Amino acid sequence: MTSLDKPITPDPAGEPSADQKAVTQAALFDAFGGVRGTVETMLPGLLFVMIYTVNKDVKMSAIAAGAVAVLLVIVRLLRKDTVKHAFSGVFGVGVGVAFALFTGTAKGFYLPGMIYGAGLGVAFTLSALVGFPLLGVILGPVFKENLSWRTRNPGRKKAYTKASLAWGLIFLAKYAILFPLYWWGDATQLGWVLIALKLPPMVLAVYFTWVFLAKAPPPIDVIAEWEAKEAAEEAANETTKGAARHRRT
Repeated sequence: MTSLDKPITPDPAGEPSADQKAVTQAALFDAFGGVRGTVETMLPGLLFVMIYTVNKDVKMSAIAAGAVAVLLVIVRLLRKDTVKHAFSGVFGVGVGVAFALFTGTAKGFYLPGMIYGAGLGVAFTLSALVGFPLLGVILGPVFKENLSWRTRNPGRKKAYTKASLAWGLIFLAKYAILFPLYWWGDATQLGWVLIALKLPPMVLAVYFTWVFLAKAPPPIDVIAEWEAKEAAEEAANETTKGAARHRRT
């Protein structure tokens, strides 16, 4: 895995360098959880639909899905791994379990995630249209550029806008398929279609993000700028103090 601390060297011809592509890939891998994060996100839902398909027991399916989500977090804690993706997953599964137990229907397990996903699709799309792309807000800290792309790096702002629009349209297309199934299909069909559509849209959205950002100008490392400014100020203060001591002597 390429280190995110590795400096990016722009290609003189304007084409994305190998370093730029590699660092962009590493940052996206970190931001979206990689293979393990994806598996952890999918496993509770897959377990729910498998158990429900076999015995139609909403309560057993929901409890099993929730238990697996919690177990995944515990495993990460014991291994001292990052838990941000696991915690977000267990929260989503927990809400789904609560809805399923409250409504007594398998569709209740899926509804919160569907509403959340459709809301994300709208948010990504609107943020791109108003010129404040949500993906830039999410990935800015990962690239150590924070929000510098808004005013200081128009090429990256354009890339984030395109990527956010891609995420929005992909999410909206996904839920345009799922919501009719929620209303008119049965719970088993909905569950398996949800599982089938879990990974491909995400992979497609991440791919478009990588394409747009790999071709964009390198990020401005505002953290490094801040540290350099602080060091310069400290050096200037030391120089001033030294001059004052020299005058006194």
